[in-house]
Amino acid sequence: MTEPNPPAAPASGVRTVRVLEDRDGQRIDNFLLGYLKGAPRSLVYKLLRSGQVRVNGGRVRAERRLEAGDEVRIPPIRLPDPAEKGTPPQGFMDALDAAIVFEDARLLALNKPSGVASHGGSGISFGAIETLRALRPKDTLELVHRLDRDTSGLLVVAKKRSALGELQALLREDHGAGISKRYLALLTGRMPGGVMSVDAPLHVGLRQGGERHVQVNPRGKPSLSHFRVLERRGGLSYCEVRIETGRTHQIRVHAQHIGHPIAGDDKYGDEAANKRLREQVGLKRLFLHASTLEFALDGGKAPYLLNAPLAPELVEVLDRLG
Repeated sequence: MTEPNPPAAPASGVRTVRVLEDRDGQRIDNFLLGYLKGAPRSLVYKLLRSGQVRVNGGRVRAERRLEAGDEVRIPPIRLPDPAEKGTPPQGFMDALDAAIVFEDARLLALNKPSGVASHGGSGISFGAIETLRALRPKDTLELVHRLDRDTSGLLVVAKKRSALGELQALLREDHGAGISKRYLALLTGRMPGGVMSVDAPLHVGLRQGGERHVQVNPRGKPSLSHFRVLERRGGLSYCEVRIETGRTHQIRVHAQHIGHPIAGDDKYGDEAANKRLREQVGLKRLFLHASTLEFALDGGKAPYLLNAPLAPELVEVLDRLG
């Protein structure tokens, strides 16, 4: 039994939705984003903050995890018909179709280009998931996780509800340790030694205008990253980064915290170093790439090892650094 697909433009009355078993453990904000397809994230959080969404009759925070059988009250809202938004440009659809690096009956993996949002919202009409749905209108596609807009690399999309539930359970396991995640990053300066683990709690704050800004703060959530130098080039450190937790902007803030911010990071980076790299080697984006994901479905019986090659523009930067 699966949750019925909501109408594109939901009815005007209040709805009460019972949480099914395959949504057990899902956060209420993600549940609403999946149910109210096309709803901006800002609207979902506004509904939660104002208490218009209730679970079992009570107000809840965005991070509340649902249990099978919970009753979710959803207020009357009007969502635009998908036809009103049109379709993604054909060139963009072709580019994302070509960026699919793995697919089977349960999931597909995209080598997401830098600059492409995981999903639409905040002025972005079409993110990766909306574009994939336009490419595969007969498939039921759901984002398993998200990747920063500026970060390239592996983005996993579930094609079956059972795979979505199992992958999200792995992401929750020990703060995300159920899925091994490795990134490639170019750090400014020479990181001392060959390896470094950063165990520093991260707190997400909001700047004026609603922009998220993350910082190391004792009040934050536990966050652990492992940096390993692969090569030193041009006074910079090309590293593999393994993360044991999946916090917002985790690698970027941890790199800044150890004094070696990621090259090309216009939010947490070194402005002078970024300018020099842009002029000398043509680095015009964040040098952070989600390269490898490893996990197992079917209770460990079906192992997956997914890889996404480094984006060509980043390969060129490494070559120019010599």
